[in-house]
Amino acid sequence: MKASLALEELKSYAKTSRVSDLARFYRTGPGEYAEGDLFLGGTVPQTRSVAKNFKGLSFEELDKLFKSPFHEARLCAAIILNLQFKAVKTSQERKQIFDFYLKQVRAERVNNWDIVDVSAPWMGVCLTEVEDPMPLLIKLSKSKSLWQRRVSIILTFALIRSGDLAPTIIIAELLLRDKEDLIHKAVGWMLRELGKKDVMLLRSFLANHSHEMPRTMLRYSIEKLPERERKKWLVESK
Repeated sequence: MKASLALEELKSYAKTSRVSDLARFYRTGPGEYAEGDLFLGGTVPQTRSVAKNFKGLSFEELDKLFKSPFHEARLCAAIILNLQFKAVKTSQERKQIFDFYLKQVRAERVNNWDIVDVSAPWMGVCLTEVEDPMPLLIKLSKSKSLWQRRVSIILTFALIRSGDLAPTIIIAELLLRDKEDLIHKAVGWMLRELGKKDVMLLRSFLANHSHEMPRTMLRYSIEKLPERERKKWLVESK
């Protein structure tokens, strides 16, 4: 299997009439978070279909897809990694995939919110199998890269699902003063998921930090709370 063939299939779905809309939606203009990113114009279901057809790509070939200037190619590569991660049986195999994923993250190829969000929740499973996930998460959370910081909090989704809630709290606190709206949304999302596991822990976090949480982060985090309580947090945090 070759990355070039996967790219050919992605290009077969290209629709130039969608490119400008996608460029606006994913903020690719000057000074925006995805400045200069390029699109073919395919849909996400089409990209997933290509990923399924090429789920046997080697790391060497996947590396080529991740290096593509086209957004759909990098998204396809991330989806393929997910499929491979779900298919393997041992922690050693999962670690190999995770290490390859981190290489792409550090190389700034996991570089838009959809690519982060389709991959990090699954890749984070690897962190449930290590003794201490915090050094990596903290390092990513302190990166100058918006995408590495988003990865740091979204990776904790797998830890939340496994019942380990402390990492989400720690990373959320480190990202409280982040200036990027995409981080505010991601942190709020993970706090909301944490609240589904332990609503009292969420309430404790809100009691300590609601007054300093960006409004978007707060709104996302309280979405699943009763309406009266949501209003209370919004009023008290002003």
